[in-house]
Amino acid sequence: MDLATLMFVSYRAMDERVVRAMRDAGFQVTPAQARLSQRIADDGSRLTDLAHQAQVTKQTASVLVAGLEAQGIVERVPDPADGRARLIRFTPRGKAAARRALEVVGEVEREWEEHLGPELTASLRAALTTLGQVTDPYR
Repeated sequence: MDLATLMFVSYRAMDERVVRAMRDAGFQVTPAQARLSQRIADDGSRLTDLAHQAQVTKQTASVLVAGLEAQGIVERVPDPADGRARLIRFTPRGKAAARRALEVVGEVEREWEEHLGPELTASLRAALTTLGQVTDPYR
């Protein structure tokens, strides 16, 4: 398999674990909603920014946010920098969901480190961080 596919396989494994844990904790999120919510800034994000970062249309992002909003995970609030714009931000329930997701990510990374060992894990993180400097347009 090529490198990108190998990275994607591991990404999907992590993604599935996080979504399953979220559902077990009572958050009925889809993988697409989880990916979008990963991009919500601490002080909130505009819908257009979330759509751009998630590489989906504004309409798709709006549907995903509406689903999260219906569950009380996010809310739309006025943007203090522009009264015409709205920010998407986590509610207290959403912050709890985000904390749970981060816990699961930590658990999976610890499992991977147990399998790879600390040196290979550190090398993998360094290599992917370096690669991200040329492949991640949102840095």
